[in-house]
Amino acid sequence: MPDYVITTDSNSDVLPEFVKANQLTIIPQYYAFGDTVYGDELNMAPHDFYETMRNGELPKSMANNPAVIREKFEQILKEGKNILHIAFSSALSGSCSTVIMISNELMEQYPDRKILVFDSLNASLGEGVSVYRAAELQKAGKDMEEVYDVLIEERDHVNVSFTVDDLNHLQRGGRVSKTTAVVGSLVNIKPILTVTASGELKADGTVRGRKKSLKTLVTRMEASLDLNSYGKDRMVAVIHGDCLEDARSVADMVKSLGFTNVVINDVSPSIGTHAGPGVVGLVFYGKQK
Repeated sequence: MPDYVITTDSNSDVLPEFVKANQLTIIPQYYAFGDTVYGDELNMAPHDFYETMRNGELPKSMANNPAVIREKFEQILKEGKNILHIAFSSALSGSCSTVIMISNELMEQYPDRKILVFDSLNASLGEGVSVYRAAELQKAGKDMEEVYDVLIEERDHVNVSFTVDDLNHLQRGGRVSKTTAVVGSLVNIKPILTVTASGELKADGTVRGRKKSLKTLVTRMEASLDLNSYGKDRMVAVIHGDCLEDARSVADMVKSLGFTNVVINDVSPSIGTHAGPGVVGLVFYGKQK
């Protein structure tokens, strides 16, 4: 069987050192402040991105670039390798369908090569844990089809819940009403949101106060675990929008439950555009969503 390369997009929020160590290919997702577009050669450090938002500038997210996808994929195919691409949720963006379109065109052009596109139906490290899992299985000697099948089997068990510090960013993106954002901000209401099995965002209740919202992420995780199928050696990920101390607090609570593989990373700007500074999320394997 030909070798295969694992690719994903920058929305997966996989740690840079892991990308380098596993020679992953990353498709950039773009975002912009005014007329300045970021995401490829030009990027903002996470703190600078979120600080710009705090100062009142509102970014916008943008679609991936078909020409860039084609260039990166074709380079791999010309090396005689196949591609397993792990994509951002098709329910949240058109980027997955763009990758599928380009892949189909390239497989006609390179009939001896194969590209499999796995729709993670997830976002940020909810997508990223599937990248980690794929790399783990690849190192264990699994071929591309076997890895793809495992990812499909486990997809509905990758749970993501998150909370935000400012409802106005969700309101701007159409996730909550303006009335909800105004009233919620006045009474210190913090929403809990999840990613559904169909890959969409869904409000899943509210709590009062930041500290309680972070604790709620962990207590809901406890209630959703399936330790007979997914043990405490499975990866747990904590994601954040420039609020590292809050993320570390959540990670410590998770570690106190006995989990041994906990990673922390920033929420990428193309996703942070919608969630805003202060977002904290928790990703784990558990019961079917």
